[in-house]
Amino acid sequence: MYPTQPADAPTSVPTRAVILAAGKGTRMKSKLAKVLHLVGGKAMLDHILSTMIEVSTIAPVVVIGHEADQVRAAVGNRADCVMQMPQLGTGHAVMVAREAFERLADFPHQVIVCYADMPLTRAETFRKLSALQAESQAPIALLTVMNDNPRGFGRIVRGGNGDVLAIVEEVACTPEQFRIRELNPGVYCFDGQWLWQALQKIQPNPQKGEYFLTDLVEIANSEGRSVKAIVSDDIDEVIGINNRVDLADAAAILRKRINRMHMMNGVTLIDPDSTYIDASAMIAPDTTILPNTHILGNTVVGGDCIIGPNSLLRNAIIGERVQIIQSVIEDSQVDEDVKVGPFSRIRTGTHVHAGAYIGNFAEMKNTQFGKAVMGHFSYLGDATVGDKANIGCGTITCNFDGVNKNPTIIEEGAFVGSDSLLVAPVKIGKKARTGAGAVVTKDIPANETWVGVPAKPIKK
Repeated sequence: MYPTQPADAPTSVPTRAVILAAGKGTRMKSKLAKVLHLVGGKAMLDHILSTMIEVSTIAPVVVIGHEADQVRAAVGNRADCVMQMPQLGTGHAVMVAREAFERLADFPHQVIVCYADMPLTRAETFRKLSALQAESQAPIALLTVMNDNPRGFGRIVRGGNGDVLAIVEEVACTPEQFRIRELNPGVYCFDGQWLWQALQKIQPNPQKGEYFLTDLVEIANSEGRSVKAIVSDDIDEVIGINNRVDLADAAAILRKRINRMHMMNGVTLIDPDSTYIDASAMIAPDTTILPNTHILGNTVVGGDCIIGPNSLLRNAIIGERVQIIQSVIEDSQVDEDVKVGPFSRIRTGTHVHAGAYIGNFAEMKNTQFGKAVMGHFSYLGDATVGDKANIGCGTITCNFDGVNKNPTIIEEGAFVGSDSLLVAPVKIGKKARTGAGAVVTKDIPANETWVGVPAKPIKK
């Protein structure tokens, strides 16, 4: 059996990655570039780019083509982008990448080539491949995988000494080659100096007129050089995404990885199969996540929390000992010892301070909410609520006048009666009170009680 575990320590060899992201992705049937579709809350390109930044000693190169503006914007300043147009195969894509290398004072000794639609390949796998190439001094070290389902991958043909003699595309396989279980997912580590010379020897395929990177294996062998390979022991690592079915398969694999990581780090997931956590989310130990909960984006959850069931957090900052029951929190901060829900929504720009209580069917947007109580069936928008205030059932801040959003201030210890309408801009003073059904259109001074429509002070 071929070795699967060569030395995996990172080498000090100058290394640069080339990520192939120029394809059209026709089978996605989407106006969005294929490599920008999300897996675990991040574009598949972001996954592989982050991995290659970790592995490379020099900023990667991304070869772009279809929907180039979209992809270039997504890459930003994290990598060099080079345009492949027209697209004449994988070999041609790496030829195009050469221009980004020529801007360097010296070519890297290693060049890793991979596809942007393979978001699940781990950094440690690339490091093992890099170590194999460095130790063997082979012109090519490539990643292979054993699988009974070939998924259209080319077959690896080995010699008696274990070196790779050829990569045969599925359409060109003989019946014997068709039965080979060792497959080529298209991940390579090249000797940098050898690569650029060898690329010039690739001839266009007579049927397609394209330049295939796999031809470099034959070129290396013709020069009497050995081509080495490492066998991945994880078929999931090399899943390529060509359609929405593949996208869902990859997302499910990544979800299991993420959930396992959190559980190993001390987070309790009552039902991992119904828990959805994005790759960029962070959760502290001793927090419990109940079923059908989504923790998305750059959410951070503190320890000893109970989240769910049926809750959604997106880009939320959650303190310690928080309970969120069947509620939604987006782009907001909730401090420690807060209870929310069920069936409440905390919207963009809200900060719920420590010790607050928010009951059922409550909604806030762009609100500063102190250590106060908001029981149920109420809405606060563009509001500031002081400590010890009580927001009665059915309270609504009428913050939008049709043109502008206006603020409401509810000071410390104020009591807002049920079904009060607070017509902003307006202020409820410290320890002031409104009666049930009050329509408040003017500021209420501290310690006064106002009632009626429009609300007026109670005569003493």
